[in-house]
Amino acid sequence: MHINVNQFKAEISGKSAQIGLWLSLGSAYTTEICAGAGFDWVLIDGEHTPNDLQSILAQLQVLAGYPDTHPVARLPMGHGRIGEMLIKQYLDIGVQTLLIPMVDTAEQAAAIVRAARYPQDDGGGGIRGIAGARASRWGRIGDYAKRANQEVCLLLQAESVAALQNLDAIAATEGVDGIFIGPADLSASLGHVGNPEHPVVQAAIADAFQRVHRVGKAVGILTPQEAMARRYLEMGASFVAVGLDTSLLVQGTSILIKKFKAEASDLTQSKTY
Repeated sequence: MHINVNQFKAEISGKSAQIGLWLSLGSAYTTEICAGAGFDWVLIDGEHTPNDLQSILAQLQVLAGYPDTHPVARLPMGHGRIGEMLIKQYLDIGVQTLLIPMVDTAEQAAAIVRAARYPQDDGGGGIRGIAGARASRWGRIGDYAKRANQEVCLLLQAESVAALQNLDAIAATEGVDGIFIGPADLSASLGHVGNPEHPVVQAAIADAFQRVHRVGKAVGILTPQEAMARRYLEMGASFVAVGLDTSLLVQGTSILIKKFKAEASDLTQSKTY
């Protein structure tokens, strides 16, 4: 048995645009429905949703049946001892690509890289603990500990003024594969809460894209608006989430009920008894 090659990591390093979907419902059933659509990647969100390790594991197991759709998982946090523990647990259940929120400094970035790496013979500085967990198929992948580091993909989320100030150093940190711009929190940090389309926010995002590109790393973002998604792709985004499962459900159900409520009202008014 062999370790799975992280094709998503290879694709974004080659600057091939990957189109994704945000998953927040915490359901393996709905995750399978979304995976069947053919997205390049899906983000299982552990920060702003009811997801926990058990529900994330269930979704990973479902997604294993859709090898062309790569699972990315966002942790609740990645800093300090709790962050180190969560990184280890997410990797042990088989997540190969992690999105770490609220990374503001290069020091935090370096600590996250160490937490996601096994110590190697060359003294690479990793601190990830070794266990015969699902990621190694309970020890059946004999060389897992030797090869895991090269298949882990680390995406760090820049979503504050502090992150923008330190962005060059964060992106240049060895072991960081990509930077994800968080437009919602970034707009709040820039004084335009709830308005990621504000010109100041958009200028900051455009500048961030250029700076990340200059250090040779991939950059990604989330937007459910088609025009914005296309603009970010034109700006060179390597991975873009173009929708959210929750938003799709909200929009679809709202349109449906509005349509039939209006029709029912018209029918009632037109009836004669």
